Amino acid sequence: MMAVRRKVLLTLLLVLVAVIFSVQDAELNFGEIGELSNSADFLAQMWPLDFSMLGHSLEETLITVEIAFLGTLAGLVVSFPLAFLAARNTSPHPTVYNGVRSFLTFLRSVPELVLALIFVPTFGLEPLTVIMALFLHNGAVLGKLLSELVEAAEPGPQEAVASTGARGVLVALYGIVPQIFPNILSHSFYRFEVGVRSSLLFGAIGAGGIGDVLYLHFKTFEYAAMAVDVLLIMVLIWFLDYMGSYFRAKVI
Repeated sequence: MMAVRRKVLLTLLLVLVAVIFSVQDAELNFGEIGELSNSADFLAQMWPLDFSMLGHSLEETLITVEIAFLGTLAGLVVSFPLAFLAARNTSPHPTVYNGVRSFLTFLRSVPELVLALIFVPTFGLEPLTVIMALFLHNGAVLGKLLSELVEAAEPGPQEAVASTGARGVLVALYGIVPQIFPNILSHSFYRFEVGVRSSLLFGAIGAGGIGDVLYLHFKTFEYAAMAVDVLLIMVLIWFLDYMGSYFRAKVI
């Protein structure tokens, strides 16, 4: 009993030390919390809402969704064959298996922002830059997730397909894909949701979409119009969360 208490106390002490160190190192000034009245004034300037730019904001919201959709779809298309090469039970050779998995791990370790910066000199701050960043990152993430699904697939259906004389790709298509297809859709839709959120952030640095419009209204002190942009983003995120939950409940 005493040993357990010592472990708990030691853990709490370590957490406390970490908190104190983090606060000091980040140079946090909690005295500024008393200036929250400035935030209240800022919020007050958002009312009444300005719907004069609603049409343009809706168009940019659609662009944000389209960017995320294209980036996710391209990533899914590429991840599908990579998943079979990165799965232990379907990879043609250990060298291929290790090489593809290492490649996917490397891409996953690179933040989407860094990937986008790589393409800025080529495409500029344009939607295509964001699509390419989402494409590479989603391709790596989905490749890893789908490879785990392939490895976990039941061998029975694969053996049944192989007993008909089918080999290689045919066994994968008819013995594995039908088993994992619902999870493929679920993972893909989740990555699409993540892609929409990422597109919002990229938009705020000038890459297009509703994030770009929101930041423009903020810079030009059009807070009432910015509030409408915020509401559109909230509705979009809520709708995606709802559709994602509904979709996953139907396919799994």
